[in-house]
Amino acid sequence: MSKTIVLTGITTTGTPHLGNYVGAIRPAIEASRDYNVLPFYFLADYHALIKCQDPERVGQSTLEIAATWLALGLDTENAVFYRQSDIPEIAELSWMLSCVTAKGLMNRAHAYKAAVQANEESGEADPDKGVTMGLFNYPILMAADILLFNAHKVPVGRDQIQHIEMARDIGARFNHIYDEHFVIPEAVVNENTAILAGLDGRKMSKSYDNTIPLFLPEKQFRKLIMKIKTNSLEPGQPKDPDTCTLFGIYKAFATAEQVAALRLRYEAGIGWGEMKQFLFEYLNDHLMTARERYEALIQSPDKIEEALQEGAAKARECSVPFMKKIRNSVGIRSLRS
Repeated sequence: MSKTIVLTGITTTGTPHLGNYVGAIRPAIEASRDYNVLPFYFLADYHALIKCQDPERVGQSTLEIAATWLALGLDTENAVFYRQSDIPEIAELSWMLSCVTAKGLMNRAHAYKAAVQANEESGEADPDKGVTMGLFNYPILMAADILLFNAHKVPVGRDQIQHIEMARDIGARFNHIYDEHFVIPEAVVNENTAILAGLDGRKMSKSYDNTIPLFLPEKQFRKLIMKIKTNSLEPGQPKDPDTCTLFGIYKAFATAEQVAALRLRYEAGIGWGEMKQFLFEYLNDHLMTARERYEALIQSPDKIEEALQEGAAKARECSVPFMKKIRNSVGIRSLRS
C-alpha cells in the first residue's frame, strides 16, 4: 500500500514559542511517528525572504527551528526533514508553474489584496507600493513546495486555505496542458488545534511581540510567565478559567484530570501570583528534558546540518527524477538521440 504524503512548511523568521508548539509542532511530531504516512517537513527559508531581509535573523531562526523539532523528538527515520533552499528543483518548478499561472489568480491572493488595500486607504497614489514580486508570487512558490512531492494532504490554518486552493488550480492547469503529473492536494484544517493567548491576552504571535519562546533559559522563562496579563480579582475571589490566558496555556499541556482539578482551584479563588508560579513550575518540568536536548543541539550546529543534509538527500531522491519527467514534458530535454 502506498503511503499518504503529508507536507508542512515552517517559515524561518522567528523563534518557536508555546503557541507554535501546541498548534503545529506537537501534532506534526506525533504524526512523524505514523508509519502509514510519509511526512515531509521543511524549513521554508525562501519564503522567509519575502517577509524578512535580515540575514542574521533568517539564519538564526533556521538553527532554532531545526533544533526545536529535533529536540522534541521528530522521527527523521520516517519523516523527510529538509531545508527548502537545499532542493533546487523547488525553485525550478516554481518558474515552470509561473508560466501557466494566470496573473488574475495571483491578483486575488489575500496577502496581495491586503497590501493594495492598505496603500489605497493611506491615500498612496501607487496601489502596488512596497509590493515585491516575492509577495505577489508567494502562492506559486508554495504550490511548487507541495506539487513537487505530490503531497496528498497539507495541514494548514484557515488563513492558508486559499493558497492550497491556488496550488490545486495551478496543478490542474499544468496537468491539463502537459498531461497528468501532479497529485491535486487537499487542505487539512484541524478545528481542535489549540490557539494560545500571549502575554497581552491576544493570540500568541511574533507579529504582536507577545510570545513566550519555548526553550528560554529557566529564569527568563519564569520572568515572562510572571508578565502574563491578568485581571484585578483578589486572592479568594472566584475566577473564570475559560477567559484566563494562564489557564488556557495550562490546559494545552495538562491532562483532563489535571485541568479539572485546576478548575476547582479557580472556583476557590486561586491568587494570580500563585497561579503564575504553578504554571511556571508545571511547564518548566514538562519542557526540561527537551530544553536540555535543544541547548545541546544549539551548541552543535554540525549535527543539525547533518540531519538537514540527510533529509535533503531523501527529498531529492523524489525531486530529481520527478523534475526530469517534468522538464521532458515541457520540452526542455537533451537533443541527443
